[in-house]
This record gives sequence, structure tokens and C-alpha cells, in this order.
Amino acid sequence: MTIWRRTILPALMPLLAVFTAFVVGSAFLFITDIENLKHFPGDPLGTILAGLANIGKAYSAMVIGAFGVPAKVAAAMSSSDPKVIAGAIRPITETLVASSPLIFTGLAVAISFRTGVFNIGVEGQFILGAMGATVAVLVFRDVPKPLLLILAMVIGTLSGALWGFIPGFLKARTGAHEVITTIMLNYVAAQLVLFGLRSEFLKPVGSTLPISKVLSTIVRVPLIFALPAIRLHYGFVMALVMAVLVSWFIFRSTKGFELRAAGFNLMAARYAGINAGGSIMLAMALSGGLAGLGGTLEVLGTVGQMSNDLSSGFGFNAIALALLAGNRPGGVVAAALLFGALRTGGGLMQVKTGIPLDLLFFVQALVIMFVAAPALIRSIYRMKVQNADGVAAQ
Repeated sequence: MTIWRRTILPALMPLLAVFTAFVVGSAFLFITDIENLKHFPGDPLGTILAGLANIGKAYSAMVIGAFGVPAKVAAAMSSSDPKVIAGAIRPITETLVASSPLIFTGLAVAISFRTGVFNIGVEGQFILGAMGATVAVLVFRDVPKPLLLILAMVIGTLSGALWGFIPGFLKARTGAHEVITTIMLNYVAAQLVLFGLRSEFLKPVGSTLPISKVLSTIVRVPLIFALPAIRLHYGFVMALVMAVLVSWFIFRSTKGFELRAAGFNLMAARYAGINAGGSIMLAMALSGGLAGLGGTLEVLGTVGQMSNDLSSGFGFNAIALALLAGNRPGGVVAAALLFGALRTGGGLMQVKTGIPLDLLFFVQALVIMFVAAPALIRSIYRMKVQNADGVAAQ
């Protein structure tokens, strides 16, 4: 019963939420398939079966687009042709590439939520971290590449940490609500990035677009596989390492206990002798640092060039991701892989079936809705609430 309550039961609710979201999404797929529904008056059963077949085709294309064809992957492993191997594993590597920034931003949100503060500014911290790393690469471009990469990562992380520390300091010292300050700082960060990208120092010679010089020709995060068209780099490995470190910090360290205590009850933490204000500032700085590191690895590993649209909503998606994960680092990794698979697999689904990518955002919204309404999930699946002793409550 202990394993059930500690491991399986906490994961059951988000899994059921995801499953329910896909079921409801299937219903919308069916009712929006106008061409198929035209045949309903004359052939109801055939229309239903055809609709179900189309739904299966759409989801199958999404899975193949996200993870590839297992038989093709197995056959490629026995091949010595790099192009064949790359073609087989590209879908899964692209899913991991898409998941990497989501892991960093999800961890950033989770560590702040655990302390009872709502960091809605991860988007700004992410792009400022990337901007800091971009400036560092161009300023210190003559430094040996391994040292330059480390230096850029440090500066990018500190840039994000500083941007996270500001609202934490304002909340701890003045009581300013962090939701308002972090949202406003997102706009400030975007304008700072846009201003910087228009400077002669950052933009390419003769360019009028808000982009930086190409950074990948100077330094980049090493690739895991030296295969054509494979973009997976060691930033994904670092994301997994950070998930382990954040889990240890939150649940095993003394300072992590203080952060969680402040999150449970700020007033009680103060009476217990915990520096609540310091906990808030530390949590926000760590949160911003994680987001900044994610932005650094995105610009130096995946993209190779800074632009004002580097982040396609990673910081905002991270809020939903952290909620789905229950603010647990292991859950953040799993949820990031799910969101990454939806993002990557949606492209092939759109090509094969013509279904717009908006449907996947709709499914993500449904996942969030069902996660945020556990009572609804319990009522749908007739689950009983259990007390601390594992006994069903009456």
C-alpha cells in the first residue's frame, strides 16, 4: 500500500488526465471532420467507422512523427550508412531536442512553485539567459572554445538568475506581488533583447533583421551523434542532470526543506526561524538561473543564432507542464517528453491527415484543464479519495 500511495497513485491522476484529454480530443476530431460527416444520413455506421479510422490514422501519424517506426530503427542499427541511421532515429532525436528547453523551464517553474511563489517570468528569464550567452560569445570569441562555452553558460545562467532575483527581492522586501512583476518583466526582457539585436555589435553586417551574428561558427554545444541532420546535443543530457540535482536539492537538502516549508506556510516558517524572505529570493534566483541555462543551451546548441523569437512560448508552456508534473522534477521530465512529442509528431500528423497543429494545442489545454480539476477525473472514473491511512473516505 505504501508503494501504491507514494509512487503509483500520484502518477495515476495526470495519466488519467492525459488519457481523458486524448479521448475528448478524438471526439472533436470526429465532429470536425465535415467531409466524413456528410455521409452520416445515408450510412451512419460507415461514417462512424471511417471517423474512427481517421482518428487512428491521425494519432498513429503523430506517434510515428514523434518516435519513428520501430522496425525502421531496428533495421537501421544494423546498417553502416550514416544517412540510413539518421533517417531512422531523427524523429526521436527531434522529440528530445524539443523537450530539452521544456525540461529547464519546467524545473524553473516547479522550484518556484514549491516555495509558494508564482514565477510567471520564466519566458523573460529564458530569453535573457540566451541573450547573455550571445553577448558573452561575441565579446570573448578569442577565448579557447571549451572555456568559451563554459563562460557563456555561466553568464547566461547568471543573466536569468538576476532577472528572477529582481521580482523575488521585490516580493520579499516590499511585498510586491510576483505575478505582476514577473509578467511585466517579461515585456521588459523582450524589449531589451530587441534593442540589443538592433545594435551594430550583435547584428550581422548589412542586416536589418533583429538577429545576431551566427554563433555556431564560433562555438556550439557538442552533438551527441555525429550524423547528418541530427541536432540532438548534450544540452538534453544536462537537462536530465539538472532534473536529478533539483530533485536532490528540493527533497534531500536542508535548504530545500526550508524552501518547501516556506511554500507550505510562510508565516509558520518565519516562526520556526526560517528566513522566509531569503527563501523567496533564493527560489526565484534558482528558478531564473535554470531558465537562463535553458535559453543558453537553446541558442548555443539547437538554434545557433539569437533572435527575438528564440522561445516559442517555452516559459508559458512550462507553467502547464509543472502543473501536470505536480511540481516534481521526475514528472517534469516525463511531461516535457509528452509535450515535445506532441510538438514534433504534430508536423507529420498535419502532413498525413491535414489536421491543423491547433488541435494539439487544444489537447494540451484539455490536459491542463483535467489536471486542474482532479475532482472531475475522480468522478469520471469513480475513484474514491483516500485518507492518510490509505482507507477510502466516506
